Amino acid sequence: MSNRISTGMMFSQSVSLMMSKQAKLNHLEQQIATGSKITSAKDDPVNAGAAVGLDRTLAALDQMKLNANNVQNRLGLQENTLARVNDLMARVNDLTLQASNPALNAADKKALVTELTQIRDGLLSLANTTDGTGRYLFGGTHDGDPPFSQVNGKIVYTGDQTHRQVEVGPDTYVKDALPGSEIFLRIPTGDGTVDGTAAAGNTGKAVLTNITRDGSGNWNGQPFSVRFTSATQYEVVDGAGNVTGTGTMKAGDDLVINGVRLQVAGEPAAGDSFNVHAAGSRDVFATLDNLIGALGTDTGTPAQLAAQQNQLQGALRDVARAAERMIDSRAAGGAQLKALDNAADMREANTVTLKTTLSTMRDLDYADALSQYQLESTALQAAQQLFSKMQSMSLFNVIR
Repeated sequence: MSNRISTGMMFSQSVSLMMSKQAKLNHLEQQIATGSKITSAKDDPVNAGAAVGLDRTLAALDQMKLNANNVQNRLGLQENTLARVNDLMARVNDLTLQASNPALNAADKKALVTELTQIRDGLLSLANTTDGTGRYLFGGTHDGDPPFSQVNGKIVYTGDQTHRQVEVGPDTYVKDALPGSEIFLRIPTGDGTVDGTAAAGNTGKAVLTNITRDGSGNWNGQPFSVRFTSATQYEVVDGAGNVTGTGTMKAGDDLVINGVRLQVAGEPAAGDSFNVHAAGSRDVFATLDNLIGALGTDTGTPAQLAAQQNQLQGALRDVARAAERMIDSRAAGGAQLKALDNAADMREANTVTLKTTLSTMRDLDYADALSQYQLESTALQAAQQLFSKMQSMSLFNVIR
């Protein structure tokens, strides 16, 4: 069997050859114009698929960067706000120390009340700080409305207690601004573990100036009272009303009882007592309200003055715990800001690596592409010349 070589077949093959070379040139031109060696998935199916996956990873890193910028803004605002809150609490401490001066007259106390009221209003305003986008900084995830409001003269919290976490890097999460409940509410009283108060019916001049654990670890959390039977003698009464011990108070010495250290100034009267119990909690606004209320009490008698001084000393302890809470909150925010810096370094390193890998997959080797283009261009010209010569090859030319 023989194959017949026809003029039509030769024309068809020549045209097919030229079209193939032209298509190759067009593809090379597209690669050179775009700078990419993968102009469609068919060029390199494996690398094309892998490159799409890397593109998605890069897009995710970009989103994480946006998340980090947003959280950094909010944490920065939290730091600034808490710094201002801390300044106000320092001022409250100074004013409470001034108020503890028994020589203050009514006008002096009124001036202190006025400034403390202004500070309370300032704290409320700071607690309702926004992040510049209309979201409230300390509302938790319920941040569309002011988290703190005044109801019947009391400050109430309407935000939630959720501490939002935001992804700022691969498997790396940073906590957003603290909910207001973690900053302004549930602040421990006393020394944070144990607290004490003067009994309401005390008639002497004794003031509980400080109360703390003595460091022995003997405090078991059970309440008890120190009840004076004279100006120097006392008995210890447990929560059930049973006398469990007695002692003598010496001037200038602390009372160390059941693992608790009490500092008592002034002379108690027989029947006066101080109650010791586990520390509770109080919000910073209630602390200021109690302080303002204490400054408004009568101090016409030594007993009334001692009662006010006991309230003021308790307020001093509460203010100290509130200031510590602000410091702790700022430290927590600082740790998150540091984590953001670390996440930024990690994102940058990952981005460089991914882009390098993508460049290896996609970027065109211009020297090779231009060389190939020249080669294909020469081949096309040769094919065109061959086709031109083939057109003149015909038996009719021989017959002539």
